[in-house]
Amino acid sequence: MPQDPMDFEWSYWVEWGRERILWLLAGHLLVSQMSRLLVEKYKPWCLMVYGMAACWLLLGIKGFAVILLHAAISFAVAQFQLSVLTWLCSLILLATLRIPAVEETKRRWYDTENEYYLLLFTVSVRCLFCTSFSLEYCWHAPSQKSSHSFPWMLAYVFYYPTFHNGPLVNFDEFSKQMRRQEAFSVKTNLIILIVGIIRIFFWWCLAELMIHLMYIHALYSSALPLESASYWALGGLALAQVLFFYVKYLVLYGVPGLLLQMDGLKPPALPCCVSLMHSFTKMWRSFDVGLHRFLVR
Repeated sequence: MPQDPMDFEWSYWVEWGRERILWLLAGHLLVSQMSRLLVEKYKPWCLMVYGMAACWLLLGIKGFAVILLHAAISFAVAQFQLSVLTWLCSLILLATLRIPAVEETKRRWYDTENEYYLLLFTVSVRCLFCTSFSLEYCWHAPSQKSSHSFPWMLAYVFYYPTFHNGPLVNFDEFSKQMRRQEAFSVKTNLIILIVGIIRIFFWWCLAELMIHLMYIHALYSSALPLESASYWALGGLALAQVLFFYVKYLVLYGVPGLLLQMDGLKPPALPCCVSLMHSFTKMWRSFDVGLHRFLVR
């Protein structure tokens, strides 16, 4: 049975996941576990090098250079230790993504629109990470600047599980947890991995069933069936839409969240089921927990 093609986000990430991203995430997992087992002290730098190599492989040398340039500019502006300048820098860097001449130049780097969109999504998410690091740099005393060096910024910005689509992890949480050295148990990590894969596979199957059987997004793309539907039917469609959105992000955030756990980090909580929420305030706080923590911080 053909699937509903109208949900661009799900189709896009599933296609990229099957082609390359899942393989690169598996490579990250291997590097992470080997570094935890053999060279725990150098784990952040091993993961940084792997993330930079994965970025180069997927986005090309020019895409890699753009992200590195954004990080370098953000770090340079952070030296003034003014939060206002950091925010202004982040907004300007984001605004450059919408300059027509820059857009056309970047499009010419790639053979397909999907490759260009991958760069666009990645740079947008990296901008949030650069902002988080730069603000922490502004807020900390000079004696603490050694833990906010440019290499640590690169380790944070090029951390691969959260590289393309998040979830957002604040730099202070990332650096504290990445520095912490804990006893490593292969058996415990293997159990976490197996249970996590089973859960994510179940959520993925549920999302695929919904997109193959319910055609929620196709119905929303045409006014005619909506105009003829009863209020009860419209309410059911709205509920189906947000439930699919919830299941989709269980997968999209569940995969990087599992890898964060395998790396010895605590990931942001996964989205809370929308059916359990009675106010939009609660939904904002408990759906994208990483973004909420970033804004509160």
